[in-house]
Amino acid sequence: MHKRFVFILIPLLFLCSCGSPSPSEAKAPVRVGALKGATTIGMVKYIEDAAESAAFSVVTADEIVPMIVKGELDMAAIPVNLAATLYQKTGGAVRVLAINTLGLTYIVETGGEIQTVEDLRGKTVFATGKSNTPEYTLRRILREYGLDPETDLTLEFKNEPAEVVAHLKLNGGVAMLPQPFVTTAGDTVPGLREAIDLTEEWGKLDGAGTLVIGVLIARTEFLEREADVGAALDACRASVGWVTDNPAEAAPLVEKAGIAPASVAERAIPKCHLTFIEGAEMRETLSAFLKVMFDDAPESVGGALPGDDFYYVP
Repeated sequence: MHKRFVFILIPLLFLCSCGSPSPSEAKAPVRVGALKGATTIGMVKYIEDAAESAAFSVVTADEIVPMIVKGELDMAAIPVNLAATLYQKTGGAVRVLAINTLGLTYIVETGGEIQTVEDLRGKTVFATGKSNTPEYTLRRILREYGLDPETDLTLEFKNEPAEVVAHLKLNGGVAMLPQPFVTTAGDTVPGLREAIDLTEEWGKLDGAGTLVIGVLIARTEFLEREADVGAALDACRASVGWVTDNPAEAAPLVEKAGIAPASVAERAIPKCHLTFIEGAEMRETLSAFLKVMFDDAPESVGGALPGDDFYYVP
């Protein structure tokens, strides 16, 4: 009996040890957070192809912040000023890997009255992006044209771009919207036109540099998984390139991610200024932009400029 028992047990142990990896050997997927907006459009190919290598959460801005703070995400695509603020609030627990989105926002209107920034005087401008980069950049542009954002016009913020589009559809008026919602609004709001490209206006400002909207960040502890970081960056870079070159093929993936209908996404992608800037160029571009933001409104970047360790330059 004893010999038979040993003879059977050894093969069973061999099979168990070889059939599947132990929990310590199993490779954990990269947990990636993204917003239901243009900063995620460039990532949709990555989302589609990730399979078991990454687990994506496409959520709202209110949802993504606690997920980052609690360590429930390894990486996230978020607005640039939110990245700087989280760096301050978490004591440097997040770092920027790359810039993934440049300017996105436009002034749109239905009355045919807005031709230049000065024409916003006395108007009510409905908008999203309160306490985020869109608000701060708009205020900077207004001041450059001699308009006081507090007294010369009214900025009325909504929680989501869809709320602004719904208001325009019912009432018309003036709004600041990002892509792809500018394209969505153009399909549903009679007489709507793109009046001012705020990315172009930003480019006219002396010393303002490049307008950065979205960045890809990672928790500092995740950067210890160097192979996973490198693979994720490769996937993000390839995804942005593919989406930019293939808007028709990318559009259904944008719809699948819950960002915008495919018919809208195909036309919006060329206007979203998708990019992938990393390494030393990212640090130079982003640090210059954050300095402009800080000089204008220190609270916009969390009250202080991020340290050099904010920028991931391998």
